[in-house]
Amino acid sequence: MRFLTLGLYRILLWLVLPAVYLRLLLRARREPAYGQRISERFGQVPDGIKTGAVWFHTVSAGESIAAAPLISKMISSLPEQNYLVTTMTPTGSEQVLRHLGDSVDHCYAPYDFTFAVRSFLRKTQPRMLVLMETEIWPNLITQANALGIPVLLINARMSARSARGYARMSWLSRPVLEAISHIACQSEEHMQRFVGLGVDAGNVSVLGSVKFDLQVPEDLPKQASILKTQLNLRDRPVWIAASTHPGEDEQIIRAHLSLRSQLPELCLLLVPRHPHRVGQIGALIQQHNLSWRASSEGPTAGAYDVIVGDVMGQLLALYSLAQVAFVGGSLVDHGGHNPIEPALLRLPIVAGPADFNFAEVAQYFEAAGAYKKVGNADELASVVGVLLADDAGREMMGAQAHEVVMSNKGGTQRTLTLLSSRLT
Repeated sequence: MRFLTLGLYRILLWLVLPAVYLRLLLRARREPAYGQRISERFGQVPDGIKTGAVWFHTVSAGESIAAAPLISKMISSLPEQNYLVTTMTPTGSEQVLRHLGDSVDHCYAPYDFTFAVRSFLRKTQPRMLVLMETEIWPNLITQANALGIPVLLINARMSARSARGYARMSWLSRPVLEAISHIACQSEEHMQRFVGLGVDAGNVSVLGSVKFDLQVPEDLPKQASILKTQLNLRDRPVWIAASTHPGEDEQIIRAHLSLRSQLPELCLLLVPRHPHRVGQIGALIQQHNLSWRASSEGPTAGAYDVIVGDVMGQLLALYSLAQVAFVGGSLVDHGGHNPIEPALLRLPIVAGPADFNFAEVAQYFEAAGAYKKVGNADELASVVGVLLADDAGREMMGAQAHEVVMSNKGGTQRTLTLLSSRLT
């Protein structure tokens, strides 16, 4: 039965191969970085990639940043071991190079086509494959398992919505999940969902989220001070809408218009999840007769209504300029993004109702009184307006958010212990 289900999956992949390649080329027209190193996505391995590595697959920028401290600690603990870090996006690639440099090998991971995965595994011969969060790829996992390569899923999460989807496709998901050596979950709720999908309870554990172990860079105050001067934000009230997606920018801009009727000097830092959308967002801002500039444009003497963040790796510095943070991907049905970053910087957190990707984390902050949900632009303007007007209440929410982060640290060390034990 397992052979038949995987066989059907592989046939379906062959049928969509032309569409996948065409989509990649079309995306490269919008984002030229996707037109580079295309051969790596189909199993080609760059010269110099060493065999026998511990292979971490981190997908995109958020996962790469979250995994970097764990990988760095593992390198310090086992310096004789080779390490390979792969991503699927150019932004993830940039973060690997920024945070880990030449301490690891790096390339794109292959798409989940049989020929690409086989080629990649044959050329790299990894000692262990470590996947982050929800990167559950049938060919990759089952072929690594067939070669005797331990596969571990760390910082694992499984939303209720995703669990329902996996259950509907149990003919495929169950044999794939069974091929994973161990699943280290962020919370008890996630663990129970994996067990409910048929994973042996002995192969699942709760180690917490490594994202709570995010550290504030030592030079962040300096970065923030330089940005504040460059963007001419001194003495201005500021709020930030971070990691936004199409469909919610309009609502955020309307909320900002409403807020400016009470706070004419208020500035919005609008940071899209994908920086290539800066032109599209700028056009939207102009339609509302607001002035704007991109954060990458350098020093200015002007006082702009909206500043659009378009520099990767700049989000923490932009967060530190704001008094209130809205976390995007939540006013649209995307599932939300990481609220731990603004919490670490003692900011009160606002988000939309669709935060299912971080449901348990959000519940921690809600229980502490540090997280408010809104359903539309009017509610967003109302909540942000109240927080901007209440210095004491805002500072209390920020302190409570920070305390949640501090009390949930330790996932990185626990995960390191698990991985190290599998290598001895």
